[in-house]
Parts: sequence; C-alpha cells; structure tokens
Amino acid sequence: MMILLIGGTSETASFAEALAVAGFDVLVSTATDVALEVGRHPRIFRRCGRLDQAGLVRLITEKDIRAVVDIVHPYAGMARLHARMAAAERHIPYLSWVRPAVLLPEESLFFAPNHLEAAQLACSFQATVFLTTGSRNLEPYVAEAARAGVRLVIRVLSHRESRAACHAARIPDDNIITGRGPFTVADNLAVLRRFDVGVMVTKDSGAAGGVLDKLAAAKTAGCKVVVVARPEDTAAPSFTTAAELVTALSAQ
Repeated sequence: MMILLIGGTSETASFAEALAVAGFDVLVSTATDVALEVGRHPRIFRRCGRLDQAGLVRLITEKDIRAVVDIVHPYAGMARLHARMAAAERHIPYLSWVRPAVLLPEESLFFAPNHLEAAQLACSFQATVFLTTGSRNLEPYVAEAARAGVRLVIRVLSHRESRAACHAARIPDDNIITGRGPFTVADNLAVLRRFDVGVMVTKDSGAAGGVLDKLAAAKTAGCKVVVVARPEDTAAPSFTTAAELVTALSAQ
C-alpha cells in the first residue's frame, strides 16, 4: 500500500520512518530538491517539484496512491488545499498534521493578517527590516521598504530558486543572507547586530521552525517583531503523533 506523504518540514523523516516501519510504502513529495532528511528505510522514496491539484491527481493515479498524508509547512495554505482536494477527487483518505503554533500576543510582538499589512507595519517604524519569511511574497516588502526609505535585509534558503526570487525582486546581494535553518539565538543575534536591525518579520512556524530562537534574539537586541498570521484552514488536523497516523492508516 503506497502512501503519499506531502512533506518538506523537519518532521518529514520521523513520520515517513514510522509509516515505513509499519509496512507501508511511502512516497515523500517535496516542492523543491533542497536537502532534506526524509528517512532511510528502503520503503521510503522521494520526488521533487511543485504540484497543483491536477498534478497531484495524476501522481495519485500513476503511483496507485491509497492515502494522502499532509504535513506541509503551516503557512503552505495553497499546497494544503490542493492536497485535500486531490484526495477528495480520487476518493482516497486525506490525513493532515499541522505543526503547533507557539507565539502569543505580547508587548514586543505585532501581528498582521497578511504579508501586505505586515510589510506596511514593519516599514512604518523607520528602521532596518529583517525579513525571515522566505523567498515568496517579497513584492510588498520591497515596495514598502522603497516607499519608506528603509533597508530591507532578507534571509532565504541557499537554493537557486530562492536566490533567483531575490534577484527578480531587485534585492541587492549585500542585503541577502542565505542558509538553512532553524537558526540559533546566536545566529539570529549576529544578523540583528550586523545590520542594526530594528524590526524582524517572521511567521509562527512553531518550535521546530526556530521561531522561539528568533524571538529570544530580538528581545536581546531590543528589536520589534512583526508576525504574519497563519492562513486560515478550516480542516482540523487528523492526527498529532506518528503512532496516531499509523493507527489511522492501518484501519483503512
């Protein structure tokens, strides 16, 4: 029985291994070919490349997928929607897991409902902005930084797609930091001090995503933090642990 595990998060390997050990064949699908531990069990396979709903339906059909397990990044709302709709179209089970949020409102945090409002808020403080939300949705930040006359520093994956997105947005190389997280408090603090950052923009990617280390560094540096809210998703998670996932699929 082949399971499609739509991953990309640091938890991908643990869920894939649990399924493989339980006797399932697991095809891990990730949007890019960025280095990622997906598990080393011989029943685990990997494919790379972004897929929309139609692409997922073709993959499910070609590989005779019997269930879709969705553990994508909590901010990958469109990917989650495509996975859910593709499973429904092929009439197979869809099970999802969402990394828990960890940030609560407090004096040093400013929450914004979307990237446009996050960009406007971050640049309104008239200080260097450190963008840690990835290489997508760059346009509002670049536009607002130019309008407000503030420096925009961005940290992205050291991957060709990420660098290309920064260059397409005309972000100077001196303002681009590349690397793969999660980053430590010391890593984040070094950037904040190097660029004299006044505002950090982040997502609540959960503890495993390094957001608590970002917050600790920002507090030490006296830096404001703008948090882009998670996308709304009406579908409740189907499981919270690998054991629950295995049990649910074994009952199919």
